[in-house]
Amino acid sequence: MAKKRPQTKAATAQLKDGPIPVVGAREPCPCGSGRRYKACHGRAAAHAVTELVQRPFEGLAGECDWVALRELVPAATAELTLKDGLPEGVPSVTLATVLPMAWPALRRDDGSVLLALQNDTSSGDLSRDLADTLRRALTAEPGNPVAAQRVPVDGPRLQDLLDPDADFKPVVHAGFEFWVPDAENASAEVNASLERANAAAIPTVLLSGSDAAYWCETPEKNHLRWVMPYDEEPLLDALARLHAAGTASLGEGTRLVGSFRAHGLTVPVWDLPSAMSAEECEKPAAEFAERLTAALGVNAPLTADERRARGGLTNRQVTLS
Repeated sequence: MAKKRPQTKAATAQLKDGPIPVVGAREPCPCGSGRRYKACHGRAAAHAVTELVQRPFEGLAGECDWVALRELVPAATAELTLKDGLPEGVPSVTLATVLPMAWPALRRDDGSVLLALQNDTSSGDLSRDLADTLRRALTAEPGNPVAAQRVPVDGPRLQDLLDPDADFKPVVHAGFEFWVPDAENASAEVNASLERANAAAIPTVLLSGSDAAYWCETPEKNHLRWVMPYDEEPLLDALARLHAAGTASLGEGTRLVGSFRAHGLTVPVWDLPSAMSAEECEKPAAEFAERLTAALGVNAPLTADERRARGGLTNRQVTLS
């Protein structure tokens, strides 16, 4: 039989009062046990952060647009308003879909902060991860990116930091030039990252007359992807009623083809003719919104045709997150 390894005694007295700081998984646990963090207090922390928050942006102004910018839109920004106002030396805080070299955040030379939304996160609560990155960016040295790190399980969330009454107005960009306000002085690495990102970006437009409805252009056909604030089950019922009645399209040559699930919300998707521009979607989208509102107000059981339509829509759902 293999001999049991003797228990390693703590080099220092174990901390019994106050929170245990979060450190790297392979570092010694700050409690003084002599064990690695991942095998000590990090075990409970790792379990806590894996609990998935289904709607991380719930309660924020513009929840549907947060979901769209996280999952659907290549290049966009939105100004953020902090509950307690901007700290001294920080002229602005801007949410961005992505940043060069996949930086989680960037403190620019002028002190302004860019916070990236589409990065990988370490926990099951995207809101908490982003809040931690934002807090560190506010105090970072100007001219430096903010690195990713393990997030404390009891840290604040975006809902704790952002003003819930402030407007959230995304601005969709054709490319990522917002990365480099001074392109002539940007590093070769940043400029190369910019070129790669611009080449991969799908042209996308936010409809002006519909909340969180995004037109995009692909080589074969265009699409409308519309993040909706309604609970999934009544929304699918309403879409099924419209589909069965032949009123779920956005006009000739268009078709409701299914939906995405993303961060607790449903995103219906329409195929559009390649010649149909974002501007041409505005009127039919507004008319569809009126039909959908009416269908959401119907409480009668689904008919046989509506149940078949609902089954088809359900079978064409894709979960993004």
